Order: sequence, then structure tokens, then C-alpha cells
Amino acid sequence: MTNRPVIAIIGGTGLTELSDLEILESEWPETRFGEPSASLIYGRLKSQEIVFLPRHGEQHSIPPHKINYRANIFALKARGVRSIVAVNAVGGITSQMAPQTICIPDQIIDYSYGRDQSFSDGTSDSVQHIDFTEPYHPNVRDALKRAAIASGIDIQYGGVYACTQGPRLESRAEVDRLERDGCDVVGMTGMPEAGLARELGLEYASINLVVNWAAGRSDEMLTMSSIAAQLDKGMVKVRQLLQKTIQLL
Repeated sequence: MTNRPVIAIIGGTGLTELSDLEILESEWPETRFGEPSASLIYGRLKSQEIVFLPRHGEQHSIPPHKINYRANIFALKARGVRSIVAVNAVGGITSQMAPQTICIPDQIIDYSYGRDQSFSDGTSDSVQHIDFTEPYHPNVRDALKRAAIASGIDIQYGGVYACTQGPRLESRAEVDRLERDGCDVVGMTGMPEAGLARELGLEYASINLVVNWAAGRSDEMLTMSSIAAQLDKGMVKVRQLLQKTIQLL
């Protein structure tokens, strides 16, 4: 490809591939932060050229705390990406965030630890103190909102994403604390991804698909099979939302 696409989609759990993507080429670049999770896949989605990266690897084998977030974001920036739409499967904490809800969060609280949080690692870069008051970029969030309206997809526009360490799910007491802190949904991959994108000046926003009630928010037993069923059902709308959003971006 002579012209690299400026829009990237980072797929999470349930989105390791885009079935409607016409693949043009792929590459597995090496960065000074190591290798990204998988090959960068260049292609056309409804006539729009994009680059797609599965966050957990092509076989969904990389757990949240082991993802090389720095390599992922750095590789996309180096290939000319300007805007990123990330997809995250999450648990619903508050009553508005029932399974199958699509949330476009506007805030985030980071409870993860031990991850490489910044490109300012004390080796070759000067220290950056980025403004993270609004962690998700308004241009991409607005495109997601307009795409949802145009596609007739109901969304929760706004919400606080809690990023926990994983890969285990949370205890009931931990979710109680998250709710007291003001969190609406809980996932494991929102940070440091959003912060790293901000450091490199990328426009970044997220689609949160609620696939289960968080611990203590339902009497039903939480199983991976029930989560998988919610993923399969919800990703139909997520793909529709992605297609319309990249047209608007």
C-alpha cells in the first residue's frame, strides 16, 4: 500500500477479526518497545481503508496484564495512524449497564499495576506530563455517537470505565468499591492504552460492550459460556457501529 490508512481499530475479546474486512496486506513490525500483539492488518471496510490490530493476539492468547501496549500504540503511530477506535468487553456495574449495553465512556479510573504505563521510561525520552483531564478524544466520541444515531443503535453516551488488573474477575467487594468510586463498567484493557495514545497525540476513544453483570450485581452464576454468548450477540451491533464510524471519521 502506498498510502497508509489513518484510522485504526483495536479489537478486544470477541473481536479478533473483522469478517467484512477486505485484507490488502499485513505486517508484523518491530518497535523499540518490542513486537505488537499481532500483525497489523491493512484492509478496506466498506470502501474505507483501515488498519486492524487484535489486542490479545490472533489466537486471543495474551492476557490483559501481559499485552505490550507500548508496542501496539507505537507501531500504529509509526504507520501514520491518526485516530483509534478501541473495542473493550466489560462488566456492568450500575443499573444502566445491563448485558448487551453499548457504552461510549468519557472517563476512566486505572486500578491496574505493574504495566509499562508511559513512553517516558527514563531511557531516551524526555518526561511527558500529558493533560488527561478528558481521556477520550471528543472527535472520535462524537463520530461514535453520530454513527449510533444513523444506524439506529442505542448506546449509553458517557460513563466511567474501571480498568482492573486481571486476568481474574473481580470480587463482589471490589465491585462495591468501584461503584463507590463512581465507576459504571469494569474491564482490564483500557489502560495504559488510552494514556499511551494521548502521549503520542492520537485521537482515541472506546466502544464498551457489556457482556456480563459485574460480581454481586446479579444472582446468576457468571460463566465463560454465558459471556461468550453475550459477545457473539453484541458484536453484531459493534461491527455495524464500527463500519458507520469509520465513514464519519
